[in-house]
Amino acid sequence: MIIDTHCHLDDPRFDDDLEEVIARAREHGVRGFLIPGADPDTLQKAQAIAHRFDGVYYAAGVHPYDTQKYDEALLREHLKDEKCIAVGECGLDYYRLSEDEAQKHEEVAEQKRVFGRQIELAKAVGKPLIVHIRDASDDSMQMLIDHGAGEVGGVLHCYNADEQLLKLADYGFYYGIGGVVTFKNAKKLPHVLPKIPYGRLVVETDAPYLTPHPFRGKRNEPYYTVFVVERIADILGKSVEEIERVTTENACRLFRPFSTV
Repeated sequence: MIIDTHCHLDDPRFDDDLEEVIARAREHGVRGFLIPGADPDTLQKAQAIAHRFDGVYYAAGVHPYDTQKYDEALLREHLKDEKCIAVGECGLDYYRLSEDEAQKHEEVAEQKRVFGRQIELAKAVGKPLIVHIRDASDDSMQMLIDHGAGEVGGVLHCYNADEQLLKLADYGFYYGIGGVVTFKNAKKLPHVLPKIPYGRLVVETDAPYLTPHPFRGKRNEPYYTVFVVERIADILGKSVEEIERVTTENACRLFRPFSTV
């Protein structure tokens, strides 16, 4: 059994064959799916998909690129839904900041403000965080610690192999491993992977993005978690069955509703 802890099934690229995508994943042992809420505009669609399929859940949050869309009342309303099991995808992403120093300062401040609000929201509703970090490890880790995110924990989505972030395992955080670990040019993640506490590994695809080898260049989908699991097993010297078991147990510990799928 595998749980895909991060798949954007509400993406338009799944509109024409969503049933087939989920059926194909289930045929290959994927039993749980979590749709991250990155854009408030698509939350209703994610909610509808989660209620349409057994084993599919969703989260409510705002991606750091969409801070102008932050609507706490909307997020709170969704978080009342039993199928809405996490806050996010939220976090900090400094990759596309303005080159103008004054504008850059404002953008960073706004990202931090909205991220902080979502950490506090997660604590208020008692649900874990789905955290997006890109080129912002120092600030992200400090904010999570300073805001007491350890009360609810969460997952570092698409873990960037920054070793300093391993400290967050002590604060209830898990590490989402996806297709990047299979890339032939991936050096850092395979090196750091054995340093992640075994009880903190979870599997994801980020579908339709970051498609693993050997399907790079094609649309990613939850079925491809099997290739992520195989690569993790290879790197850690474990059996595929062992990695499936451990990552599923970890996902169920973090996202408790998955324990019923």
